Amino acid sequence: MKLVSIHHIAIICSNYEKSKDFYIRILGLTPLREVYREERDSYKLDLEVNGHYQIELFSFPNPPARPSYPEAAGLRHLAFAVEDIEEAVGYLHEQNVEVETIREDPFTQKRFTFLSDPDGLPIEIYEQGNADPRIVNE
Repeated sequence: MKLVSIHHIAIICSNYEKSKDFYIRILGLTPLREVYREERDSYKLDLEVNGHYQIELFSFPNPPARPSYPEAAGLRHLAFAVEDIEEAVGYLHEQNVEVETIREDPFTQKRFTFLSDPDGLPIEIYEQGNADPRIVNE
């Protein structure tokens, strides 16, 4: 088997309108299609990042909370590359989004920071620069 790329990441949110606003207005993802599935009482919103379909945002009635600890087994975080981390952090502050202090990756010497989506999902903002964005040592 030869994997070509990551097709999408699925996120289940607890407040669909709040999360939809966060991913579209604040993070700037582009909506591709929104479907309401009556039999499941669920919305599915397909979002793209810079021309690439990558995020499926789902709503379900009363989803159970998922414990999230930084070093727990499972998905650790969702990371987005930016060209200028200072600009990204400034914009997030203007949107009243709490952002951690900018740190530097000791292996790549690239800067990064973390924030949370409305449900507490950890999101990393990683300054891509000229290095290969596929090589991240965390």
